[in-house]
Amino acid sequence: MHYSPRSGRGHLSALVAPLLALAINQAQAGQVEVLHWWTSGGEARSAALLKEMLEKQGHSWKDFAVAGGGGESAMTVLKTRAVSGNPPAAAQIKGHDIQEWAELGFLASLDDTATAEGWDKVLSPVVTKVMKSDGHYVAVPINVHRVNWLWANPAVFTKAGATIPGSWEEFITAADKIQAAGLIPLAHGGQPWQDATLFEAVALATLGTDDYSRAFVDHDIRVLSGDKMVLALERFKSLRQYIDRDSAGRDWNIATGMVISGDAAMQIMGDWAKGEFAAAGKVPGQDYRCVAAPGTATAFAFNIDSLAFFKLRTKDDQNAQQVLASTILSPAFQKAFNINKGSIPVRLDMVMDGFDQCAVDSMAAFRSANANGTLVPSWSHGLATTSQIQGALTDVISNYFNDDKTTAQEAANKMARAVKAAM
Repeated sequence: MHYSPRSGRGHLSALVAPLLALAINQAQAGQVEVLHWWTSGGEARSAALLKEMLEKQGHSWKDFAVAGGGGESAMTVLKTRAVSGNPPAAAQIKGHDIQEWAELGFLASLDDTATAEGWDKVLSPVVTKVMKSDGHYVAVPINVHRVNWLWANPAVFTKAGATIPGSWEEFITAADKIQAAGLIPLAHGGQPWQDATLFEAVALATLGTDDYSRAFVDHDIRVLSGDKMVLALERFKSLRQYIDRDSAGRDWNIATGMVISGDAAMQIMGDWAKGEFAAAGKVPGQDYRCVAAPGTATAFAFNIDSLAFFKLRTKDDQNAQQVLASTILSPAFQKAFNINKGSIPVRLDMVMDGFDQCAVDSMAAFRSANANGTLVPSWSHGLATTSQIQGALTDVISNYFNDDKTTAQEAANKMARAVKAAM
């Protein structure tokens, strides 16, 4: 057989090139360990999708799921890992805790990816403020929850001859009619965080977004103890008469079930409640209505899930981190995750095809509030302030709501003192 050096080189190249490419890809492949508490239902499916999308790009995902919806257990594990010098690549952290981790020097910069993909153009400045430390991206927002929602069963309103309220005055009128018809006006779970969520909606309506921000973001003591806050607390306490006597200790989803079944007319709760209606086969606009909590139509109190990214040693894993950050904000993942979770995409430029009417309405409200300066972080869900202040306020408000002895002015003064002590 005649041997051609040239054809031999060609044959050798044909064999070596794929192997060389494979070696390069393997060298560039990294691993991301992700600490999160997406362990149930749509959240777990969304985490699995993110893993799949990352692995299709040549990187591996190490799941570090810690059960517990509030994330307290996960944070305990994270602190131990970080202090020992072995943090995960990314962890589910939110609000001011992101800045605290960054100030301690644990978090990595995502600026290169953010600049290349124009994050500042597709995200709200109110949102990016939470994701940055000292002007640098150190975390990625995943979704947006609107906290100030009113969920209503229209059949109950029809039975009572009442109208779904848009203002607090209309709420009182409707609640009185519903109660007179022998039905429960307001479904509520008597747990401190639910008390805080309900009060936040009342405070947002009473204070307006400017004074809400002064009180719960800037911690202005005069607003916290002022006349408008006293009025908000009085309105809040007045809601007790519309809640059934068995509410103590009730989980939020059980309260949602009361609205679904027609035992109660309304619930004020974030948009995670929508998952309960969907699971029951209910159709928005037909079987239930989702509208802004009374008096807050132009305001949007938001809660955000986010991943903060920790400093890693190897270049390959650092590269995988950046790919993960990019994937989270990709339109494909934003759509799939938020349809599963009941929230809305954090990207302002998202096309809302495939989302239900509640999500479409929520995105319209989100964009409008962003444009009008009425987009505010939820303090009751840890976006507006530190966990210490959040906890102090929640204690004061829940105790006041369930105590007949404390006046609204006394409660307002206690709020101001609690914030000052926790700062």
